[in-house]
Amino acid sequence: MRIFFATVCVCGWLLDSAASAQSVGPSNGTLLIVGGGRMGKEIVQEFIDRAGGIEAPFVLVPGANTGEDWDEKYVAKSFLARAGAKDITVLHTRDRAIADSDAFIAPLRRAKGVWIDGGRQWRLADSYLGTRVHCELFCVLRRGGVIGGSSAGATIQGSYLVRGAPEGNTVMMAKGHESGFGFMACTAIDQHVIARKRENDLAEVLDTYPGLLGIGIDEGTAIVVTGRRFKVIGASQVVIHDRYWPKAADQKYELLSPGDEFDLCCRRKVAAK
Repeated sequence: MRIFFATVCVCGWLLDSAASAQSVGPSNGTLLIVGGGRMGKEIVQEFIDRAGGIEAPFVLVPGANTGEDWDEKYVAKSFLARAGAKDITVLHTRDRAIADSDAFIAPLRRAKGVWIDGGRQWRLADSYLGTRVHCELFCVLRRGGVIGGSSAGATIQGSYLVRGAPEGNTVMMAKGHESGFGFMACTAIDQHVIARKRENDLAEVLDTYPGLLGIGIDEGTAIVVTGRRFKVIGASQVVIHDRYWPKAADQKYELLSPGDEFDLCCRRKVAAK
């Protein structure tokens, strides 16, 4: 049976009132969302540990990038192989019919950890949004697994697809490319925010969809999302845009630093557990 998640994703970010907006992560499993750049050992180890350790079965999804041949050299260069993982499968197609086939999705049915590489997020949406691959990614989470990704692999995890224009990554809102995979409901996720001076860019998206929670993650930094909370780890900071968060008139966003925890439902920084 083919299950479509695109409608669910769209409904999540079309909210325009604080009362109805509900930002939240997966009830089971973990998201590890990295803002691009070099990942430190802490981020790598967090992903591996959440999957159950280095012996766990992993899947790499390189489709945000250009190219069609992702061979053993690609696997060998991955952070997972360098960390000692042996059970690694590459999942790649541009053909949505293949993405709906039993044989193609089989590796996802046993995966404990799925990593989505960087590139351009619209390529991921064009290949997988609403397909059985999309469905099986949700199943990975329901089984308690982890889905991680960096740069494009970060943005695709939100419900609104930021910088989804095939024409270029400076376009924040692109008609026809506005739905992400929706692992985090009612969110728009940006990346490279401080390194590329993008701190204010999410404001454009929230001008149109003020019910969204905007999460901008800098390079070398990640949020670890479980249920209604996330924790910041890594080297830099996370920028939070929220039209319903009380702040000073001259304060455009909130900054979170490594070790900070954030409640997605209340949209507030909270004390660490």
